[in-house]
Amino acid sequence: MTSITIQPIPTDQGGIAYLATSNGKRSQGATAGEALDGLAGQLPTNGGALVIVPDRRPDQFFNAEQQRRFAELLERRRARRDAGKSLEPDEQAELQALVDAELRGAAARAAAMADELKR
Repeated sequence: MTSITIQPIPTDQGGIAYLATSNGKRSQGATAGEALDGLAGQLPTNGGALVIVPDRRPDQFFNAEQQRRFAELLERRRARRDAGKSLEPDEQAELQALVDAELRGAAARAAAMADELKR
């Protein structure tokens, strides 16, 4: 069975897109379904898939402080974009690091869930 994780990610325009990942393959879409459809064509058809859409509560993979700072930086980016400006380079780097951390967290969550299903 193939495991697929779908994760919301911020867009450069200040909105949310969705990233579907599985076995090193990925697809992004405007909706979770679009991301899933894009990924499905890249995966083998070997008898089903487990689709994981994580809840947004803090956990050991992406904690409350990371979530708070992520939301703060997204709001700051939206406000600066609306004023015709960009985030400062250090803030943009911090935001990208948090996006990367959440993606790693999503992968770790999926692996933990897969391990749990094997028991």
